[in-house]
Amino acid sequence: MPEASPRGTYLLIAEALRQGIREAGGADLPSEAALMREHRVSRNTIRRALRVLQTEGLVSSVPGAGWRASSKPIRPLIDRIIDLIDEDSLAVGDAFPSEAKLCERLDASRSAVRRALAQMEGTGMLGTRHGKGRTLLALPTSPEEP
Repeated sequence: MPEASPRGTYLLIAEALRQGIREAGGADLPSEAALMREHRVSRNTIRRALRVLQTEGLVSSVPGAGWRASSKPIRPLIDRIIDLIDEDSLAVGDAFPSEAKLCERLDASRSAVRRALAQMEGTGMLGTRHGKGRTLLALPTSPEEP
C-alpha cells in the first residue's frame, strides 16, 4: 500500500478492490486476512473498505463464505442445501449428506452448514439420531404461486 493518510486508506483500498472486481469480471474476493496482508492494514480498515463496496452494491457478505462480488447470484446457504435434496433425488427417510460432504460440495464453513442444518431440523425437515446421522423427514414445500 502506498503511503497515504490514515483517514483515507480504506477509500484507497476500496478503489483498488473496485478495480480488481471490474478486471476479474466478478470473481470472489480474497479473504479479509489476505487483504490485510496485501495492504498491510488492520481488519477494521479492510472491513470499512468492504462496507463501502457493499453500500455501492458491488459486494455482499456471505456468512461462512466471505465476501463475494455481487454480479454472481448469492443465495442463502439453506436454499443451496435444499437444492441438494432435489439434485440427489432424496426421499423421506433417506440419509442426509454429512456435514463434511455438505461443506465440500457447497464450499462453506462447517459452522455455517451446522446453522443451516439446525434451522432445517427446527422446521421438522431433518431429524438426527445419535450414531445414525441426519435423516430427511419431510420434503421442502414450494412457495405458493399467485
